[in-house]
Amino acid sequence: MGVMRKALLAVSTAVVAVAAIGAANAGPEAAPEADVAHHGHVSLTGGRLKVSLASESLGPANLENATVRLAFSAPPAAVPALPPGCLWSTETVVLCATGPLRAGAGGRRVALDLRTRGTPEQVAVEIGTHWNGGVADESPDNNEHRVLTPATGRSYAF
Repeated sequence: MGVMRKALLAVSTAVVAVAAIGAANAGPEAAPEADVAHHGHVSLTGGRLKVSLASESLGPANLENATVRLAFSAPPAAVPALPPGCLWSTETVVLCATGPLRAGAGGRRVALDLRTRGTPEQVAVEIGTHWNGGVADESPDNNEHRVLTPATGRSYAF
């Protein structure tokens, strides 16, 4: 019995030491948590691709800024003007700053109206967080989307 008590004491001491080290390391260096989400819809008709999306922080932390990435399987007919806070990263990728996102409050809306080269039967649109302000996002499922958009004129939600 004495040997078992000594072993349990040694194990419990080690667990306490590891927990203390973890707590010390998690101090002010730990990243805040914020659940970034992007939702909206995409439509395609006659070579005209429309994207409307809203970005938000579901909390618990606010974000000073984030960047949403929109990638298109079809390039634009020309380099169209983009809304303020957006820029072309490559021929088929647009990056847009969200601005401040208060936890639990609505976020920035972005609307793109693009012309594609030719009239494709469908365009795949990938939406995702490019940069989240350095927060931990334990639930990325609501900020990474791939929408296959047939040229029906209908709106496809994400």
